[in-house]
Amino acid sequence: MIKEWLKESSYTVVFTGAGMSTESGLPDFRSANQGLWEQKNLAKIASIQSLYQNPEEFTEFYRSRMVGLREYGPHKGHYLLAEWEKHGHVKSIITQNVDGFHQLAGNSDVAELHGTLQTVYCQECGRTYSSDEYLEQTNHCAVCGGVLRPSIVLFGEMLPEKPFEKALQEANRAELFIVLGSSLSVSPANQFPLIAKENGARVVIVNREPTQLDYSADEVVHDRNIGDVLQEWDGYLK
Repeated sequence: MIKEWLKESSYTVVFTGAGMSTESGLPDFRSANQGLWEQKNLAKIASIQSLYQNPEEFTEFYRSRMVGLREYGPHKGHYLLAEWEKHGHVKSIITQNVDGFHQLAGNSDVAELHGTLQTVYCQECGRTYSSDEYLEQTNHCAVCGGVLRPSIVLFGEMLPEKPFEKALQEANRAELFIVLGSSLSVSPANQFPLIAKENGARVVIVNREPTQLDYSADEVVHDRNIGDVLQEWDGYLK
């Protein structure tokens, strides 16, 4: 059924969460025993207050996350989504992830709700730098001397307006809305599947565990790797 919907849809939007990243090997924030929550008090360290009040620990933490990113990369699911975009099977990606793997795999139309760890910017003047410069022990802007910070949403900050508005627009336009690897427990991002549904889209949720929005989906897939599911669907598109 899902394969037919994917083939028939003229406007498919994909929404990805932490499960998409953990399949690449990255730890997530909330997984029991292995999530980053188990290791540090992230609500304190990864906050706008910490950027100013505890800059050494803040910088050390995000440098370690950026180094960690370089140990991993996109998996086959990312590359399949990029191919689907290239051939018109997927119009856009909405993601809660900050690893930048969708773009590294080749997707170009990506709304990053929580930003990206692939770049940093100056908190004072807004100048953007590659994360490589941040890793080279440079945490101040070369232009104004302001403090550099990752281009992500920190605790205590609002979601960036442009990606959020883009995601809202895409959810409203979708004929098929596919959720990949999200528990759909974080608001307001978890409203996008419901918005798509209210506007007539079919909703498919692929997540290893049940989500609180499974009741609203037309189809759900549990206990499977995302990459394997997408590869199975891809065979039907060719």
